Amino acid sequence: MNQITLIGNLCSDPQMRTTPNGIAVCTFTVAVNRRQSTEAGSKEADFFRVTAWRQLAENCQRFLAKGRKVAVLGSISLNTYTKKDGATGASLEVNADQVEFLSPKDAAEQPKPPADGFIQVNEQDDLPF
Repeated sequence: MNQITLIGNLCSDPQMRTTPNGIAVCTFTVAVNRRQSTEAGSKEADFFRVTAWRQLAENCQRFLAKGRKVAVLGSISLNTYTKKDGATGASLEVNADQVEFLSPKDAAEQPKPPADGFIQVNEQDDLPF
């Protein structure tokens, strides 16, 4: 069985394109921190290129952005390519079956509450009650 589950953060904004047949394809890279640290105490990460198709691709383009936390379930493949210097390179690519958005869409826009848990509200603000 070829199935992988990743939880990590997007390294850059997703890239959307369309195949000649009109099928939506979205690609993005997820950085997944390793559990162990280096001897110097810094964290290491592995980077996975993820491809989503059709409606899932459109949702990824709409709701994901650089730095957002995401969970990806899919199958993994190893792709080889020739680098500019003629050497052979390899990359891990995940074909996404499911993508869970773990960061709220407007997380960067929301103010962080102070330590006591309260947020100052102005009279002009729209209140939900």
